[in-house]
Amino acid sequence: MSSSEAPIAIKFDHVTKTYKLYENDKQRFLSVFRSNDKRKLVATVNACDDLSFEVKRGEAVAFLGTNGAGKSTTLKMITGVTYPTKGEVTVNGTVSALLELTAGFDMKLTGRENIYLRGHALGLEREEIAELEPKVVEFADLGVYIDQPVRTYSSGMKSRLGFAFAVSSDPEILVVDEALSVGDKQFQKKCFARVREIMEKEDVTVLFVTHTSSAAEEFCTRGIVLDHGSKKFDGSIEDAIAYYEGNY
Repeated sequence: MSSSEAPIAIKFDHVTKTYKLYENDKQRFLSVFRSNDKRKLVATVNACDDLSFEVKRGEAVAFLGTNGAGKSTTLKMITGVTYPTKGEVTVNGTVSALLELTAGFDMKLTGRENIYLRGHALGLEREEIAELEPKVVEFADLGVYIDQPVRTYSSGMKSRLGFAFAVSSDPEILVVDEALSVGDKQFQKKCFARVREIMEKEDVTVLFVTHTSSAAEEFCTRGIVLDHGSKKFDGSIEDAIAYYEGNY
């Protein structure tokens, strides 16, 4: 099946995500209860601004842009971490995200217990998590620390566990936000190899955010260039990189 004939995996329809910036944390907290009180509102920022695009199932798409371009916000809306202020986001398929790898861990629980915690949070049945567990344990390669409280882990160990969980399932949509620099060089190679393995399955849709053009070209066939939340270019990865490097 050609990409033009493939079903839509992700669609953004005139999506805007607006963040309100307050003078301090106290004013941000009070704004929850005083929605009409804007005296301490410093500014509003559109992290995504009337953004529209479609990604077909099986495509590998890179999002290119400088810091603040809206790349991570776009991915967070796809994963359901945040929601659009205006417009509609459609996602068809199960999503595995390599975003904030250490988010959501319970520091008091062991690594193994956190596997079950994350699995339940994703709506998996206990039998499904039990089948997933040995794959995560093997990939993370934490040794005896897998049964120690996560509060005893280094930041690298937490990232390894988070990455292992994300890539041990069989996602329909894989979201990668520069998360491949995990652990030592040997583990990084293992991460790249697993991502390639997932991408070789033709029905898997991959969204990849990076500041490195070579990495985008290695993994993706299409590129979307973002600037201040707006789409500036959408085309082949070679043309997208040329546009990005020529303008930013």
